[in-house]
Amino acid sequence: YKGWRTKVIDCVFPVKDGRPGLRKRLDQIRREACDAARNGYTIIVLSDRMAGPQFVPVSMLIALGATHHFLINERQRMKVALFVESGEAREVHHMCVLLGYGADAICPYLVFETVAALREEGIIQLTDLEAFYNYFLSMERGIAKVMAKMGISTLHSYKGAQIFEAVGLGDEVIDFCFKNTPSRIGGINFNILADEVLERHSIAFNKKYFIDQLILRNPGFYHWRNGGEKHINHPMAIATLQEAASLNSRNAYRQFVQYTREQVKDCTLRGQMEFVYASKAVPLDEVEPAINIVKRFVTGAMSFGSISYETHTTLAIAMNRVGAKSNTGEGGEDSERWLTKDPDYNRRSAIKQVASGRFGVTSAYIANADELQIKMAQGAKPGEGGELPGHKVSIEIAKTRHSIPGVGLISPPPHHDIYSIEDLSQLIYDLKCANPNARISVKLVSEVGVGIVAAGVAKGKAEHITISGHDGGTGASSWTGIKNAGLPWELGISETHQVLVANNLRSRVVLQADGQIRTAQDVITAALLGADEFGFSTAPLITLGCIMMRKCHLNTCPVGVATQDPELRKKFKGQPEHVINYLFLLAEEIREEMAKLGIRRFQNLVGRTELIRFTPNPRNPKASFLDYTLLLCNALSLRPETNIVGGSVRQDFELEARLDNKLIELSQEIIDGNFLQPVHIEMEISNRDRAFGSTLSYHISRRYGEDGLPKNLIFVNLKGSAGQSFCLFLVKGVTVTLEGECNDYVGKGLSG
Repeated sequence: YKGWRTKVIDCVFPVKDGRPGLRKRLDQIRREACDAARNGYTIIVLSDRMAGPQFVPVSMLIALGATHHFLINERQRMKVALFVESGEAREVHHMCVLLGYGADAICPYLVFETVAALREEGIIQLTDLEAFYNYFLSMERGIAKVMAKMGISTLHSYKGAQIFEAVGLGDEVIDFCFKNTPSRIGGINFNILADEVLERHSIAFNKKYFIDQLILRNPGFYHWRNGGEKHINHPMAIATLQEAASLNSRNAYRQFVQYTREQVKDCTLRGQMEFVYASKAVPLDEVEPAINIVKRFVTGAMSFGSISYETHTTLAIAMNRVGAKSNTGEGGEDSERWLTKDPDYNRRSAIKQVASGRFGVTSAYIANADELQIKMAQGAKPGEGGELPGHKVSIEIAKTRHSIPGVGLISPPPHHDIYSIEDLSQLIYDLKCANPNARISVKLVSEVGVGIVAAGVAKGKAEHITISGHDGGTGASSWTGIKNAGLPWELGISETHQVLVANNLRSRVVLQADGQIRTAQDVITAALLGADEFGFSTAPLITLGCIMMRKCHLNTCPVGVATQDPELRKKFKGQPEHVINYLFLLAEEIREEMAKLGIRRFQNLVGRTELIRFTPNPRNPKASFLDYTLLLCNALSLRPETNIVGGSVRQDFELEARLDNKLIELSQEIIDGNFLQPVHIEMEISNRDRAFGSTLSYHISRRYGEDGLPKNLIFVNLKGSAGQSFCLFLVKGVTVTLEGECNDYVGKGLSG
């Protein structure tokens, strides 16, 4: 074509070559490609079509990566295009990693053959053209979404950019195939990869395997299947947790812990570690009481909309009873929940989340918070915004979110007012001014480099940082995001704690771990790696009846936990006592482990990595290749004698110097309820006066709620140049006139 010469390189090796055949063939492939480039070929096709009974396919990703980097080193890459012809590439993530490691074009021939077979069997009623077009469209949209997550607009910029981190690949493979890709915990080598591909080949070409089976077994990648891929949510773990929570049964809870630990060993990094117990345990009655430990627990950010009203309020009641915190999520909160006087049935969520959609974020919402959390990303789907389908947007949800019933609601991936660390610092300041008594939190995702980001967040005067792991649950994300985005919180918490200690910032912020935390092993491991607090989402939902049907986004949850259907909501049987029972059973288990570790106060666990060691799961030989040196580095070795008690040093927002203080003083009679005479105030303003009016609005909202003042009673006339966020969250009844100019974010979050 146009005089271009094409060289096809077979990416297979003979079965008889065994384990050494993989590495030997990879070296041959990259050298053949280099020779082809030097000999004037312009297109190199890496193909595994020759795979068969006598030939084993080489994984296309490692063949491509090895070839791409070898051509770069030999100064030949710009001379050729690398095409991939593979039966291995099927899903969006497969296409993305191939493009990310240098593929110029991909031919997923097995997909085309499968689609043709489905049409011939009458399973799909489409022409070949229609079926292929639909597949291309879905891949194109999926790739575009991944690119958007990374902030990349063109495929040319994404191609070869290697925006990935490897988990579980050793230096031998990384240096040969994926040069400069982060792989912080090491992992397997070419011998293990060869053994696995040979095992898959033996299954594919073993006639005995298919004697009683007409189709391949379900590997259980997405849903639990007996004998398939391991999942933390084992059916018996769910059943025993519900029994323990409903009956407050220690025996059932011990069974739940046993099942969960087995799954954790097979699925997680923390499952490859064990505690280093003291030679002499301390008496249990000397260990910090459970009532103090549960105050370190919070429920995850699950919005009213993603879960039902009954579920949302039950979680809030339970957490308020024990002195812990529940989180509204990004969907706002019904103002009626702030009015409850009975402390045993307080339905107000202590943590109010501020996400990119700003649904329901008003002055009154912010004023009724103990903690305000800026959601930068979510562990299960970093880089993606949330989406609530229109059929889940009921009248109540629309009212709470200040939207329209039946209209789908999307939170964009970025915040409209955050494009730099300075912008984030400004939002932190804005929220602190809008509620001086609330702790300001920032939610980040576990990924390589999160420690540096967290250091910037701490310098931006955040008082709390949440690190969200990849295995956090979500009812509103694609499988591509759930399976292939984000990293374990173990890596994120460890890196964040170490970087904050090294920069003498650890004492300024409380650090929280979030993502599939369920047992004492999870909580204490997180604490030893550096966490102060712990987020729970899936486990509390299970105690309230969740049976992991994975129908959250369809509005068909059969137990009323994650649906807005009035009939299905009637099936909700959860009680606050169920959540409370679970939390105290967990706290008692933590106390027992602390006694064995020789620790009396929970704070003394934080950052003590010498109390945990790498012990790979003997059932999984690949685990022994991991290297936990970086993960278990004691942060105090980086900066000895540093204060690591989270939140022990207060961030200074200089609120006492704000112009709002004078404004509040002059408006005090109106705030106290004396509406007889309006107040007229004349003031000078400068660009040092940021978030003007927000603290006045806070005091009015605390007293009068969403309604604000009954009429215009406070008139403020200003002259000068206002700072950022002028009239932030300004409430009804306050009129501000400025003769001069303003900086960014004028009238942000107007609540009047």
